[in-house]
Amino acid sequence: MPRPLKSGTLAELKAAVGSGAWLDAADDIAPFISDFRRLYRGATPVVLLPRSVDQIARIMQICNREEIAVVPHGGNTGYCGGATPDESGSQIVLSMRRLNRVRQMDAANYSMIIEAGCTLAEAQAAASGADRLFPLSLGSEGSAQIGGNLSTNAGGTAVLRYGMMRDLVLGLEVVLADGRVLAGLKSLRKDNTGYDVKSLFIGAEGTLGVITAASLKLFPKPADTATALVGIASPAQALAILARLRSAAGDQVTAFELIPRLAVELTVKHIAGVANPLDQEASWFLLAELSSPNPRQDLITLLTSELHEAAAAGLLGDALIATSLAQAQAMWKLRESVPEAQRHHGASLKHDVSVPVSSIPRLIEDGSQLVRRLAPEGDLIAYGHLGDGNLHFNVGQKPGADAQVFLTRGPTLEHAIFDLVESLGGSISAEHGIGRLRMAEFARRADPVELAVMRDLKRALDPKGILNPGKVLIQEPV
Repeated sequence: MPRPLKSGTLAELKAAVGSGAWLDAADDIAPFISDFRRLYRGATPVVLLPRSVDQIARIMQICNREEIAVVPHGGNTGYCGGATPDESGSQIVLSMRRLNRVRQMDAANYSMIIEAGCTLAEAQAAASGADRLFPLSLGSEGSAQIGGNLSTNAGGTAVLRYGMMRDLVLGLEVVLADGRVLAGLKSLRKDNTGYDVKSLFIGAEGTLGVITAASLKLFPKPADTATALVGIASPAQALAILARLRSAAGDQVTAFELIPRLAVELTVKHIAGVANPLDQEASWFLLAELSSPNPRQDLITLLTSELHEAAAAGLLGDALIATSLAQAQAMWKLRESVPEAQRHHGASLKHDVSVPVSSIPRLIEDGSQLVRRLAPEGDLIAYGHLGDGNLHFNVGQKPGADAQVFLTRGPTLEHAIFDLVESLGGSISAEHGIGRLRMAEFARRADPVELAVMRDLKRALDPKGILNPGKVLIQEPV
């Protein structure tokens, strides 16, 4: 059980990182003790800003000896409170932002080794500078750090083509709870020497170790891209179009996003520079993108042909294929601005769920009925990564509705939505993680044997419970 800090221990921790590498003034630590959505506000006596793996190892040695809780902190873009200290003031915050070097770029091996404090945008830029692609793409990529992407197993818009963050990892360097360094930065595609230990730390949200660096897969840069915005009548039509595109283009289908009309209307209303180039009477919109490293692929012709055939089959009402990079970027801005537009619009209840792709229409139909019955002050705004089965199943406050009454509907609605998702063979957290927000629901719904295995791993790797306590797993009584 983590303990409060002693003054001598606090001085020892500051000495471990050196002068100018720690923060303890209230104004300086404020950004580190509140989560992105302002759901939680904690307290900490110090934020440590190490520059090296050795410094992090020394911090963990001290904290393990004194049983001090450590909260790893990245770009603070998470939605579930996974990087926020609790309210006790006894937990230290370990900021990774100064551990931000690209250690190795191996273009011939299509890999790079990069430290956890690099932002996702910096990782993308480093790969691009070597004429390679790092394909993870998120709306928060300018702030989100690689360590956080790994710790939450981030997804984003290109999962359909490239997979989740877990699929992009070749090796990891991790500092364990007792300060030992797991030096696993291999850059191999094939390695069958024992257990796949690195996978334990991906998606563990800092509860099993502190990820300090990763060896990541790179890919050829796209040389031909085709992007289209499509108006459709129903999610069932979206599935039919997706099937056509995948049959015609295979894994060249990079992204396939579903957006309801209400989300488009809110985005056009609240976000400067966003416009809807299609008929706003469409009930749903698709944003589809194909890409290939072959500049002679002629994907625009392929996409045009497939959409013409889909229209002839009655699967779509209108479509616009981007004829320039600026047009494609405008389409993506429409999609990526939905969360910001929701914030401007009013209160919202957020759910990040996944189901088999074939069950998306059922999820939306039955979920809509739940919203009408259990949260009549809200409108369903279900949008996101239809191609991989992940929807952000959000409910926005109706204009003029009482926000407080609306928000009180949250727990009952969430419970019902999660029951629905579970009945469809889905997950209550597709890409945002568990953190503090979903911990109780996770404990209630997880397979008991799977949960027991997780607890066994936690006890084995962090027997004193000092790594990000109060996240992911409910702490067992001592």
